[in-house]
Amino acid sequence: MTALVSQARVPLADAGEAIATLCAHFLDHDIPVDQWPGKGIIAFDVGTGQLEAAPDGLTLRAEAGDALGLAVVKFMLASHLQELPSASTAPIVWTGDGCGEATLPSLREVRVRRVADLTPRMRRVTFHGADLARYDAHDMHVHLLIPPEGQPPVWPVPGIDGIPVWPQGEAAPALRSYTLRRIDVAAGEIDIDFALHEDAGPGASFARRARPGDVAGLLGPGGRSAGPADWTLLVGDETALPAIGRILERLPAQAEGIAVIEVGDAVDELPLVHPEGVALRWLHRGNAPAGSTTLLQDALRAIPIPDDRTVFAWSGTEFETFKALRAHWRKTCKLDRTQHLAVAYWRRGAAEDAKDDT
Repeated sequence: MTALVSQARVPLADAGEAIATLCAHFLDHDIPVDQWPGKGIIAFDVGTGQLEAAPDGLTLRAEAGDALGLAVVKFMLASHLQELPSASTAPIVWTGDGCGEATLPSLREVRVRRVADLTPRMRRVTFHGADLARYDAHDMHVHLLIPPEGQPPVWPVPGIDGIPVWPQGEAAPALRSYTLRRIDVAAGEIDIDFALHEDAGPGASFARRARPGDVAGLLGPGGRSAGPADWTLLVGDETALPAIGRILERLPAQAEGIAVIEVGDAVDELPLVHPEGVALRWLHRGNAPAGSTTLLQDALRAIPIPDDRTVFAWSGTEFETFKALRAHWRKTCKLDRTQHLAVAYWRRGAAEDAKDDT
């Protein structure tokens, strides 16, 4: 496959320092990095990003096998670079493949086809759209674009810096990340399960009012699943239920392991298809607010990690729980970066605008 390539030259006073900071950032997020003085190569799942110091600044190079992958690499490099104080106002103009496009390669417009309640606090919305084949992959998540209620959809467009330009004002859509629970490419259908939070923001509000024909947008997919292993450990609260359900369905029949899931009470449990060798453990927090207990941490500390088989541990939880689980796996269980993935799905006390939903 012929690679697509884009490049950008960014004027910076200290490109070497920027490269070192960015490489450390990507490494901290478990993205493979090769680094030398004044140069770094980042191996994203969809392509490769290269950072190299030049006499007049920093050279960025993005390479991927298709237009979507190229756009993702350009976005990752540019958006994280602009987070650095030294580069926040530096101009980034990409040249080469994928430049000058009028629409985002990952954007799809979809419409609600049907709605079903799975539990009193979980609702499944089935969307219908065209050209959905790329979502039928091992990527876990999509970004859902939600137009304001009563407003026609207005979607983001590509920017010259590789960062989408978003509509402003009353027409601006809300952006939330969700797990792809089911996809049927032939039928043009995608299922997304929504946790119906009491303090409903744009995502939960959209799910509560969803009716056939309602319009939304999709960007993605992205997000890592559990890696291959003989023994798999899955941990999460109800916001991770769709992801855990999808991972369980894709495990091989001979897989072994444990899935530990915290919900409010028994009515929030869902029937999950899983290999016979993977045990399900449900934890009920009762009237305690979500994210306020140590049920998951306590349960995890009591589960021994096998040392005679390959292991992968995955979790999707509230932010403080995420930090505790990741520290436990890294420091106590001595799992390396290839053996675990902990994700913060939400943060207690934060507005919905500042976090992902399910």
